[in-house]
Amino acid sequence: MKVFMVYWHAEPQSFNGALFQTAQETLTALGHDVRMSDLYHMRFDPVSDRRNFTSVKDATYFNQQVEEMHASAVGGFAADIEAEMQKLEWGELMLWQFPLWWFGLPAVFKGWVDRVFAMGRTYGGDRRFETGVFRGKQAMLSVTTGGPVEVYRRGVYGEIMDVLRPMHRGLWFAGFDVLAPHIVYAPGQQTAERRQEVLEAYRQRLQRLHLEHPIEMGES
Repeated sequence: MKVFMVYWHAEPQSFNGALFQTAQETLTALGHDVRMSDLYHMRFDPVSDRRNFTSVKDATYFNQQVEEMHASAVGGFAADIEAEMQKLEWGELMLWQFPLWWFGLPAVFKGWVDRVFAMGRTYGGDRRFETGVFRGKQAMLSVTTGGPVEVYRRGVYGEIMDVLRPMHRGLWFAGFDVLAPHIVYAPGQQTAERRQEVLEAYRQRLQRLHLEHPIEMGES
């Protein structure tokens, strides 16, 4: 299987880094073809503007979706964005690894989505949900939280699946089948021994991932 892993964390020795490395090693050992985008290491620029494009549809007024549609038609995406799009299109499974920040994606990761999931190339017209560009492909979120599990179960933070719903819905919108998220609650509050147990549990899940069924939109 072709696996595309997208990862952001500013500290390579973080638990997110350990999860990312565990996934890379496990999936590669299983014989999967793995490609990665380590957004912090890449110094990926999250800001969308005309730098997204080598083409210009309207030089007098910047409308990002208009420019995306034009670039999709004429091959006018900047080289760094085109490279990410090609990895996105290549993969059969996309795995996102990130810490939950302010109930969503970290800014650089969100900027990657904003720039790479371009109208005309990854969605548009009637290409959405069941007819989406990435129908038949899978995606999974691997997330760490700062708070313990209790605050995401009838706690003030809200149910964790409610928190993740906007990300899941965006993936469904693009046509992906979404697997259940892999959530590690408050790794910073765990012992080193417990963190190793968590990494081993993740390794075991990845080894059986091909047996899993996607979640339904009503489940998130």
